[in-house]
Amino acid sequence: MSTTQDRFQLSPLTRVLTPEVAGLAELLAALKAGQSILARPGDAPISPVLETKQWLYCQSSGSTGYAKTIRRTPQSWIRSFEMDREMFGLSAADVYASLGTLSHSLTLFAAVAACHMGADLAMLGERSPRRQMRELLGLKVTVLYATPAQLRLLLRAGPTEPLRQLRLIFSSGGKLDPATRAALATLCPGATVQEIFGASETSYMTLAGPDAPPESVGRAYPGVELRIADADAAGVGEIWMRSPYLFDGYEQGQSAETRWQGGWLTIGEMGWIDAVGNLYPKGRRNRMVTVADRNVFPEEVEAVLLQADGVEAAVALALPDVRRGHKIVAVVQGTAPARVLRQLCRQDIGEHAVPRDIRHMEALPMLAAGKPDLRALRRLLEAE
Repeated sequence: MSTTQDRFQLSPLTRVLTPEVAGLAELLAALKAGQSILARPGDAPISPVLETKQWLYCQSSGSTGYAKTIRRTPQSWIRSFEMDREMFGLSAADVYASLGTLSHSLTLFAAVAACHMGADLAMLGERSPRRQMRELLGLKVTVLYATPAQLRLLLRAGPTEPLRQLRLIFSSGGKLDPATRAALATLCPGATVQEIFGASETSYMTLAGPDAPPESVGRAYPGVELRIADADAAGVGEIWMRSPYLFDGYEQGQSAETRWQGGWLTIGEMGWIDAVGNLYPKGRRNRMVTVADRNVFPEEVEAVLLQADGVEAAVALALPDVRRGHKIVAVVQGTAPARVLRQLCRQDIGEHAVPRDIRHMEALPMLAAGKPDLRALRRLLEAE
Protein backbone atom coordinates (compact mmCIF):
# COMPACT_ATOMS: atom_id res chain seq x y z
CA MET A 1 0.00 0.00 0.00
CA SER A 2 1.62 3.23 -1.14
CA THR A 3 1.41 6.21 1.19
CA THR A 4 4.13 8.40 -0.28
CA GLN A 5 1.77 10.92 -1.88
CA ASP A 6 1.98 14.20 0.05
CA ARG A 7 -0.85 16.02 -1.72
CA PHE A 8 -4.49 15.21 -2.35
CA GLN A 9 -5.33 14.30 -5.90
CA LEU A 10 -8.32 14.93 -8.12
CA SER A 11 -8.81 11.90 -10.33
CA PRO A 12 -9.96 12.67 -13.89
CA LEU A 13 -12.31 9.68 -13.53
CA THR A 14 -14.43 11.36 -10.85
CA ARG A 15 -17.79 12.70 -12.03
CA VAL A 16 -19.47 15.23 -9.73
CA LEU A 17 -23.18 14.41 -9.73
CA THR A 18 -24.27 17.37 -7.56
CA PRO A 19 -22.13 20.32 -8.76
CA GLU A 20 -24.40 22.95 -7.24
CA VAL A 21 -23.59 22.00 -3.63
CA ALA A 22 -22.11 24.84 -1.58
CA GLY A 23 -18.33 24.66 -1.38
CA LEU A 24 -17.91 21.84 -3.87
CA ALA A 25 -16.51 23.99 -6.69
CA GLU A 26 -13.97 25.52 -4.28
CA LEU A 27 -12.99 22.08 -3.02
CA LEU A 28 -12.39 20.74 -6.52
CA ALA A 29 -10.35 23.83 -7.45
CA ALA A 30 -8.18 23.44 -4.34
CA LEU A 31 -7.61 19.75 -5.04
CA LYS A 32 -6.69 20.47 -8.65
CA ALA A 33 -4.22 23.22 -7.66
CA GLY A 34 -2.77 21.36 -4.68
CA GLN A 35 -3.81 24.17 -2.32
CA SER A 36 -4.54 23.89 1.38
CA ILE A 37 -8.22 23.48 2.25
CA LEU A 38 -10.11 25.26 5.04
CA ALA A 39 -13.52 23.83 5.96
CA ARG A 40 -15.82 25.71 8.34
CA PRO A 41 -19.58 26.25 8.87
CA GLY A 42 -21.24 29.00 6.87
CA ASP A 43 -22.47 29.89 3.40
CA ALA A 44 -18.97 29.28 2.00
CA PRO A 45 -17.93 26.04 3.72
CA ILE A 46 -14.69 25.57 1.74
CA SER A 47 -11.90 28.09 1.18
CA PRO A 48 -8.62 27.39 -0.66
CA VAL A 49 -5.53 28.59 1.24
CA LEU A 50 -2.27 29.51 -0.53
CA GLU A 51 0.62 27.83 1.29
CA THR A 52 3.89 26.19 0.29
CA LYS A 53 2.81 22.90 1.91
CA GLN A 54 -0.70 21.54 1.56
CA TRP A 55 -2.67 21.21 4.78
CA LEU A 56 -6.26 20.33 5.60
CA TYR A 57 -8.00 22.55 8.16
CA CYS A 58 -11.41 21.60 9.52
CA GLN A 59 -13.39 22.39 12.63
CA SER A 60 -14.41 19.92 15.30
CA SER A 61 -18.17 19.55 15.71
CA GLY A 62 -18.32 21.77 18.82
CA SER A 63 -21.07 19.60 20.30
CA THR A 64 -19.81 20.02 23.89
CA GLY A 65 -17.97 23.34 23.62
CA TYR A 66 -16.49 25.86 21.24
CA ALA A 67 -15.32 24.46 17.92
CA LYS A 68 -11.58 24.12 17.34
CA THR A 69 -9.76 24.29 14.01
CA ILE A 70 -7.84 21.08 13.37
CA ARG A 71 -4.75 20.88 11.18
CA ARG A 72 -3.80 17.65 9.45
CA THR A 73 -1.53 16.48 6.64
CA PRO A 74 -2.93 15.01 3.41
CA GLN A 75 -1.07 11.75 4.20
CA SER A 76 -3.10 11.25 7.38
CA TRP A 77 -6.23 10.82 5.25
CA ILE A 78 -4.64 9.32 2.13
CA ARG A 79 -3.36 6.37 4.18
CA SER A 80 -6.92 5.56 5.26
CA PHE A 81 -8.25 6.02 1.69
CA GLU A 82 -5.78 3.38 0.56
CA MET A 83 -6.55 1.08 3.48
CA ASP A 84 -10.30 1.31 2.79
CA ARG A 85 -9.63 0.57 -0.88
CA GLU A 86 -7.76 -2.58 0.12
CA MET A 87 -10.26 -3.73 2.77
CA PHE A 88 -13.53 -3.02 0.93
CA GLY A 89 -12.61 -3.23 -2.74
CA LEU A 90 -13.39 0.44 -3.38
CA SER A 91 -12.71 1.68 -6.89
CA ALA A 92 -13.59 4.18 -9.60
CA ALA A 93 -16.68 2.06 -10.30
CA ASP A 94 -18.26 3.20 -7.02
CA VAL A 95 -20.61 6.13 -6.45
CA TYR A 96 -19.95 7.90 -3.13
CA ALA A 97 -22.59 9.91 -1.27
CA SER A 98 -22.89 11.68 2.06
CA LEU A 99 -25.78 13.26 3.96
CA GLY A 100 -23.92 16.18 5.55
CA THR A 101 -22.36 19.48 4.51
CA LEU A 102 -18.74 20.03 3.53
CA SER A 103 -18.02 21.90 6.76
CA HIS A 104 -18.28 18.57 8.59
CA SER A 105 -15.13 16.43 8.59
CA LEU A 106 -16.96 13.14 7.81
CA THR A 107 -18.61 14.65 4.72
CA LEU A 108 -15.35 16.27 3.64
CA PHE A 109 -13.56 12.95 4.13
CA ALA A 110 -16.09 11.22 1.84
CA ALA A 111 -15.73 13.88 -0.86
CA VAL A 112 -11.93 13.89 -0.86
CA ALA A 113 -11.85 10.08 -0.76
CA ALA A 114 -14.11 9.86 -3.84
CA CYS A 115 -11.86 12.29 -5.71
CA HIS A 116 -8.81 10.25 -4.70
CA MET A 117 -10.38 6.96 -5.82
CA GLY A 118 -11.83 8.32 -9.04
CA ALA A 119 -15.33 7.42 -7.85
CA ASP A 120 -18.41 9.44 -8.74
CA LEU A 121 -19.56 11.87 -6.05
CA ALA A 122 -23.03 12.89 -4.82
CA MET A 123 -23.35 15.36 -1.93
CA LEU A 124 -26.89 15.15 -0.57
CA GLY A 125 -26.68 17.17 2.64
CA GLU A 126 -28.67 20.10 1.30
CA ARG A 127 -31.64 17.88 0.36
CA SER A 128 -34.63 16.84 2.45
CA PRO A 129 -34.53 13.23 3.69
CA ARG A 130 -37.25 12.29 1.18
CA ARG A 131 -35.23 13.72 -1.70
CA GLN A 132 -32.05 12.12 -0.35
CA MET A 133 -33.80 8.78 -0.55
CA ARG A 134 -34.84 9.37 -4.16
CA GLU A 135 -31.35 10.45 -5.21
CA LEU A 136 -29.61 7.56 -3.45
CA LEU A 137 -31.74 5.34 -5.65
CA GLY A 138 -31.64 7.40 -8.86
CA LEU A 139 -27.89 8.08 -8.76
CA LYS A 140 -27.16 4.42 -8.01
CA VAL A 141 -25.08 5.25 -4.92
CA THR A 142 -22.94 2.32 -3.74
CA VAL A 143 -21.03 3.86 -0.77
CA LEU A 144 -22.72 6.10 1.82
CA TYR A 145 -21.18 8.16 4.67
CA ALA A 146 -23.53 9.47 7.38
CA THR A 147 -24.00 10.03 11.09
CA PRO A 148 -26.53 7.92 13.03
CA ALA A 149 -28.80 10.97 13.37
CA GLN A 150 -28.74 11.52 9.59
CA LEU A 151 -29.51 7.85 8.98
CA ARG A 152 -32.48 7.96 11.35
CA LEU A 153 -33.87 11.01 9.53
CA LEU A 154 -33.39 9.20 6.22
CA LEU A 155 -35.31 6.18 7.51
CA ARG A 156 -38.15 8.45 8.66
CA ALA A 157 -38.63 9.69 5.08
CA GLY A 158 -41.15 6.95 4.45
CA PRO A 159 -41.51 3.79 2.39
CA THR A 160 -39.41 3.43 -0.72
CA GLU A 161 -38.17 0.63 -2.87
CA PRO A 162 -35.05 -1.03 -1.43
CA LEU A 163 -31.68 0.56 -2.18
CA ARG A 164 -30.29 -2.68 -3.59
CA GLN A 165 -27.29 -1.06 -5.27
CA LEU A 166 -25.93 0.31 -1.95
CA ARG A 167 -23.19 -2.05 -0.77
CA LEU A 168 -21.36 -0.16 1.98
CA ILE A 169 -22.53 2.27 4.69
CA PHE A 170 -20.00 4.07 6.88
CA SER A 171 -21.65 5.43 10.04
CA SER A 172 -19.72 7.79 12.33
CA GLY A 173 -20.44 10.44 14.93
CA GLY A 174 -22.20 8.36 17.58
CA LYS A 175 -23.29 4.82 18.45
CA LEU A 176 -25.55 3.17 15.92
CA ASP A 177 -28.50 1.66 17.80
CA PRO A 178 -29.79 -1.85 16.98
CA ALA A 179 -33.15 -0.60 15.67
CA THR A 180 -31.47 1.64 13.11
CA ARG A 181 -29.15 -1.18 12.06
CA ALA A 182 -32.16 -3.45 11.55
CA ALA A 183 -34.04 -0.82 9.54
CA LEU A 184 -30.99 -0.24 7.33
CA ALA A 185 -30.76 -3.98 6.68
CA THR A 186 -34.32 -3.88 5.33
CA LEU A 187 -33.84 -0.71 3.29
CA CYS A 188 -30.40 -1.70 1.95
CA PRO A 189 -30.42 -5.52 1.85
CA GLY A 190 -27.07 -5.76 0.07
CA ALA A 191 -25.19 -3.24 2.21
CA THR A 192 -22.64 -3.92 4.94
CA VAL A 193 -22.72 -1.37 7.76
CA GLN A 194 -19.31 -0.34 9.09
CA GLU A 195 -19.41 1.77 12.25
CA ILE A 196 -16.43 4.14 12.57
CA PHE A 197 -15.40 5.21 16.06
CA GLY A 198 -13.12 8.21 16.04
CA ALA A 199 -13.01 11.99 16.08
CA SER A 200 -11.88 14.87 13.90
CA GLU A 201 -8.52 14.75 15.70
CA THR A 202 -8.01 11.00 15.36
CA SER A 203 -9.84 9.95 12.19
CA TYR A 204 -10.30 6.16 12.47
CA MET A 205 -9.83 4.58 15.90
CA THR A 206 -11.91 1.41 15.56
CA LEU A 207 -14.22 -0.17 13.02
CA ALA A 208 -17.27 -2.29 13.88
CA GLY A 209 -18.67 -4.55 11.21
CA PRO A 210 -21.63 -6.97 11.39
CA ASP A 211 -19.77 -9.39 13.67
CA ALA A 212 -18.76 -6.89 16.37
CA PRO A 213 -20.42 -7.27 19.80
CA PRO A 214 -23.45 -4.92 19.84
CA GLU A 215 -22.25 -2.82 22.78
CA SER A 216 -18.75 -2.34 21.34
CA VAL A 217 -17.37 -0.16 18.56
CA GLY A 218 -15.25 -3.00 17.23
CA ARG A 219 -11.51 -3.51 17.10
CA ALA A 220 -8.69 -1.14 16.23
CA TYR A 221 -8.60 -0.04 12.60
CA PRO A 222 -5.53 -1.42 10.79
CA GLY A 223 -2.44 0.52 11.82
CA VAL A 224 -4.01 1.79 15.06
CA GLU A 225 -2.73 0.83 18.52
CA LEU A 226 -5.00 1.31 21.56
CA ARG A 227 -4.32 1.16 25.28
CA ILE A 228 -6.26 1.99 28.44
CA ALA A 229 -4.56 4.17 31.04
CA ASP A 230 -5.35 4.42 34.76
CA ALA A 231 -8.09 1.79 34.62
CA ASP A 232 -10.44 1.39 37.59
CA ALA A 233 -11.56 -1.92 39.10
CA ALA A 234 -13.95 -2.47 36.18
CA GLY A 235 -11.19 -1.91 33.61
CA VAL A 236 -12.50 1.52 32.57
CA GLY A 237 -9.85 4.14 31.92
CA GLU A 238 -8.71 6.77 29.46
CA ILE A 239 -8.28 5.62 25.86
CA TRP A 240 -4.89 6.38 24.31
CA MET A 241 -3.99 5.67 20.70
CA ARG A 242 -1.06 5.70 18.31
CA SER A 243 -1.63 5.62 14.55
CA PRO A 244 -0.65 7.13 11.17
CA TYR A 245 -4.06 8.83 10.88
CA LEU A 246 -3.74 11.40 13.69
CA PHE A 247 -4.06 15.15 13.24
CA ASP A 248 -1.03 17.44 13.42
CA GLY A 249 -2.40 19.88 16.01
CA TYR A 250 -4.88 22.70 16.60
CA GLU A 251 -4.56 25.69 14.30
CA GLN A 252 -7.02 27.61 16.47
CA GLY A 253 -8.36 26.82 19.93
CA GLN A 254 -7.28 24.12 22.32
CA SER A 255 -8.63 21.35 24.55
CA ALA A 256 -7.38 20.31 27.96
CA GLU A 257 -8.64 16.80 27.15
CA THR A 258 -6.33 16.45 24.14
CA ARG A 259 -2.86 15.40 25.26
CA TRP A 260 0.21 13.86 23.61
CA GLN A 261 2.68 11.53 25.29
CA GLY A 262 5.55 9.94 23.38
CA GLY A 263 3.65 9.61 20.10
CA TRP A 264 0.43 8.53 21.84
CA LEU A 265 -2.70 10.73 21.84
CA THR A 266 -5.79 10.92 24.02
CA ILE A 267 -8.81 13.16 23.45
CA GLY A 268 -10.39 12.35 26.81
CA GLU A 269 -12.49 9.36 25.75
CA MET A 270 -13.06 6.74 28.46
CA GLY A 271 -13.69 3.04 27.94
CA TRP A 272 -12.45 -0.51 28.28
CA ILE A 273 -11.11 -3.24 25.95
CA ASP A 274 -12.12 -6.90 26.12
CA ALA A 275 -9.83 -9.91 25.83
CA VAL A 276 -10.02 -10.04 22.03
CA GLY A 277 -9.53 -6.31 21.45
CA ASN A 278 -13.08 -4.94 21.13
CA LEU A 279 -13.39 -1.40 22.48
CA TYR A 280 -16.32 -0.39 24.69
CA PRO A 281 -16.40 3.42 25.02
CA LYS A 282 -18.17 4.92 28.01
CA GLY A 283 -18.04 8.60 27.04
CA ARG A 284 -15.97 11.73 27.27
CA ARG A 285 -14.25 12.40 30.56
CA ASN A 286 -15.40 16.03 30.44
CA ARG A 287 -19.05 14.90 30.28
CA MET A 288 -18.78 12.37 33.14
CA VAL A 289 -20.54 13.47 36.34
CA THR A 290 -21.30 12.02 39.75
CA VAL A 291 -24.86 11.23 40.77
CA ALA A 292 -25.23 10.08 44.38
CA ASP A 293 -21.45 9.46 44.48
CA ARG A 294 -21.51 7.22 41.40
CA ASN A 295 -20.02 8.05 38.00
CA VAL A 296 -22.47 8.54 35.15
CA PHE A 297 -21.60 9.00 31.48
CA PRO A 298 -24.45 10.82 29.69
CA GLU A 299 -23.45 9.01 26.48
CA GLU A 300 -24.35 5.68 28.14
CA VAL A 301 -27.79 7.03 29.04
CA GLU A 302 -28.29 8.26 25.46
CA ALA A 303 -27.34 4.86 24.04
CA VAL A 304 -29.95 3.15 26.23
CA LEU A 305 -32.66 5.66 25.33
CA LEU A 306 -32.01 5.12 21.63
CA GLN A 307 -32.80 1.43 22.03
CA ALA A 308 -36.44 2.21 22.83
CA ASP A 309 -39.12 1.94 20.17
CA GLY A 310 -40.29 5.37 19.15
CA VAL A 311 -37.05 7.23 19.97
CA GLU A 312 -35.49 8.96 16.99
CA ALA A 313 -32.88 11.04 18.85
CA ALA A 314 -31.92 11.49 22.48
CA VAL A 315 -29.66 13.67 24.60
CA ALA A 316 -28.84 13.28 28.29
CA LEU A 317 -27.61 16.33 30.19
CA ALA A 318 -26.35 16.64 33.76
CA LEU A 319 -27.67 19.58 35.77
CA PRO A 320 -26.56 20.56 39.31
CA ASP A 321 -28.51 19.00 42.17
CA VAL A 322 -27.90 19.99 45.79
CA ARG A 323 -28.72 16.58 47.28
CA ARG A 324 -27.25 14.19 44.70
CA GLY A 325 -24.49 16.30 43.12
CA HIS A 326 -26.10 16.14 39.68
CA LYS A 327 -29.34 15.02 38.13
CA ILE A 328 -29.77 13.59 34.64
CA VAL A 329 -32.30 15.28 32.38
CA ALA A 330 -33.12 13.63 29.06
CA VAL A 331 -34.47 15.33 25.94
CA VAL A 332 -36.05 12.91 23.48
CA GLN A 333 -37.25 13.24 19.92
CA GLY A 334 -39.98 10.66 19.52
CA THR A 335 -43.01 9.17 21.19
CA ALA A 336 -41.65 6.61 23.68
CA PRO A 337 -43.32 7.03 27.11
CA ALA A 338 -41.13 8.40 29.90
CA ARG A 339 -41.90 5.42 32.16
CA VAL A 340 -40.56 3.00 29.52
CA LEU A 341 -37.39 5.04 29.10
CA ARG A 342 -36.79 5.21 32.85
CA GLN A 343 -37.24 1.47 33.19
CA LEU A 344 -34.72 0.81 30.41
CA CYS A 345 -32.12 3.01 32.12
CA ARG A 346 -32.86 1.39 35.47
CA GLN A 347 -32.32 -2.15 34.19
CA ASP A 348 -29.37 -1.43 31.86
CA ILE A 349 -27.31 1.03 33.93
CA GLY A 350 -28.83 1.42 37.39
CA GLU A 351 -31.08 3.62 39.47
CA HIS A 352 -28.46 6.36 39.76
CA ALA A 353 -28.52 6.89 35.97
CA VAL A 354 -32.31 7.13 35.59
CA PRO A 355 -33.25 10.60 34.22
CA ARG A 356 -35.11 12.63 36.84
CA ASP A 357 -36.89 14.50 34.07
CA ILE A 358 -37.62 13.48 30.47
CA ARG A 359 -38.68 16.12 27.97
CA HIS A 360 -40.10 15.37 24.52
CA MET A 361 -39.32 17.62 21.55
CA GLU A 362 -40.61 17.44 18.01
CA ALA A 363 -37.08 18.00 16.67
CA LEU A 364 -33.80 18.35 18.55
CA PRO A 365 -31.55 21.25 17.52
CA MET A 366 -28.74 19.88 15.37
CA LEU A 367 -25.23 20.97 14.46
CA ALA A 368 -23.96 21.07 10.88
CA ALA A 369 -22.00 17.92 11.79
CA GLY A 370 -25.25 15.97 12.07
CA LYS A 371 -25.10 15.70 15.87
CA PRO A 372 -27.47 17.12 18.52
CA ASP A 373 -26.47 20.59 19.71
CA LEU A 374 -25.77 19.97 23.40
CA ARG A 375 -25.01 23.60 24.19
CA ALA A 376 -28.31 24.80 22.72
CA LEU A 377 -30.25 22.19 24.70
CA ARG A 378 -28.42 23.06 27.91
CA ARG A 379 -29.25 26.77 27.45
CA LEU A 380 -32.90 25.84 26.89
CA LEU A 381 -33.07 23.74 30.06
CA GLU A 382 -31.23 26.29 32.17
CA ALA A 383 -33.56 29.05 30.95
CA GLU A 384 -36.52 26.99 32.13
